[in-house]
Amino acid sequence: MSMSDPLGDLLTRIRNAQMRGKSKVTAPASKLRGWVLDVLADEGFIRGYTRVEKAGQFPEFEIELKYFEGAPVISHIKRVSTPGRRVYKGVKDLPSVQNGLGISIVSTPKGVMSDAKAREANIGGEVLCQVF
Repeated sequence: MSMSDPLGDLLTRIRNAQMRGKSKVTAPASKLRGWVLDVLADEGFIRGYTRVEKAGQFPEFEIELKYFEGAPVISHIKRVSTPGRRVYKGVKDLPSVQNGLGISIVSTPKGVMSDAKAREANIGGEVLCQVF
């Protein structure tokens, strides 16, 4: 079965696993998902992830979720730009999430990065999701 929004699927898997208190979650591997997970790991929202390849199966990411005092570090994770409605912002219009406590993940011509790094590099792009 084909999937129309793979990144939305990844975010939903993370959200559902944290609601159930799981320590790990798996998701199908792709380049975009890997780049988004790199940003989440760099910003401290997840512990990390590994790419798992089994014979005869598609590769998957095994994502280690992060908790603080029993509560998930990610309280909200929301898809902004969808396949049916792309959201592009210039560097001056990049949204600030929770007054800087959260991040927006932005796909720019120089790669996928957080909104703070996009402001430092003075580039805008497609706002993929917001995390706080």
